Amino acid sequence: MNTSLDKPTSNGYEHVRSVKRVDRLEIESLPRGEFSRLFIDLIENGIGRPIQVPVVVAHGKKDGPIFGITAALHGNELNGIPVIHQLLHRINLKTLKGTVVCVIVANIPGMLAEQREFSDGLDLNHIMPGKSYGKSSQVYAYELVERITTHFDYLVDLHTASSGRVNSLYVRANLKQEMTSKMACLLRPSIIVHNPPSDYTLRGVLAEQGKPAITVEICDPQRFQKDPIKRTLQGIRRIMSYIEMVPGKHVDLPDAPILCKKSYWMLTDRGGLLTVLPKVTDRVTKGDLVATQINIFGDIIRRYHAAEDGIVIGHSVNPVSQTGSRILHLGVLMNEVEKRDLNRISDDVLVDQQRSDSAEP
Repeated sequence: MNTSLDKPTSNGYEHVRSVKRVDRLEIESLPRGEFSRLFIDLIENGIGRPIQVPVVVAHGKKDGPIFGITAALHGNELNGIPVIHQLLHRINLKTLKGTVVCVIVANIPGMLAEQREFSDGLDLNHIMPGKSYGKSSQVYAYELVERITTHFDYLVDLHTASSGRVNSLYVRANLKQEMTSKMACLLRPSIIVHNPPSDYTLRGVLAEQGKPAITVEICDPQRFQKDPIKRTLQGIRRIMSYIEMVPGKHVDLPDAPILCKKSYWMLTDRGGLLTVLPKVTDRVTKGDLVATQINIFGDIIRRYHAAEDGIVIGHSVNPVSQTGSRILHLGVLMNEVEKRDLNRISDDVLVDQQRSDSAEP
């Protein structure tokens, strides 16, 4: 794997360079002031060959935290991959305090199959932290945590909507945890949903270890989208600047995100062809018509109305909807009292901590 095709970029991150195969992440064994490209073995496939995940470690010369970024834990959710690529091209190792660990594709079998789930059909982000002895997906999840993510001090887990659905750019975070809420606000998505992670997710594993962790949903699946990728990259750079891993300066932040105290999916109660009416980030009022369903002959058989006021976080774009299919993901907005009750979530708390999008990296 010692190939060299392109010249190094200004920060020393080369497009193609040697990749080292290892069986676990050992940051202290990696050279300081360099980028290390790794294939990390997790489990073996049916012919006894290793299933590996691609990882890049930016190991700064100066001491500091370990900032972890994971992408494509669901194999068809790809927008996080170019976020990582672009971030690495902007990191200056001379000024970086600490280490950035980027798991470029966390679910290699799923990505190669162009599907959300692992190769055995299970959702990796519903079985964390996995099992040391169990189904292939459970062991894979266990080794991903034990060999890689357990080293992180912070986690930004990058996702998108899944097949047949679209999302806004939104963040799920425990807003009652101070540093986690700051990370969510600094990323500056369109919407933040208060969501304590007790759901067998990778974010939940890190949170249970007392480490700040957020999930970022970067719009739509199985594609690269320029603007959401750019916004997410800028948000990650703001977080890194805030925790003083990279230099930064004080500037105004983009518009504040809309805060939701909870969210849920509206579901169909019969089968038919579905049309969802509002777009992502649209506000809806209790009683608003949000979707219609027709039978195969074109007759309207069902009209769906919002059960309460809220905002559309995401929605289905697949017309074929059997009973129990998803319609739209409704966020229920916080009122002012609820915002004040949360720990340091409002913008005035962050105003003297704001750092520039143009900050290094």
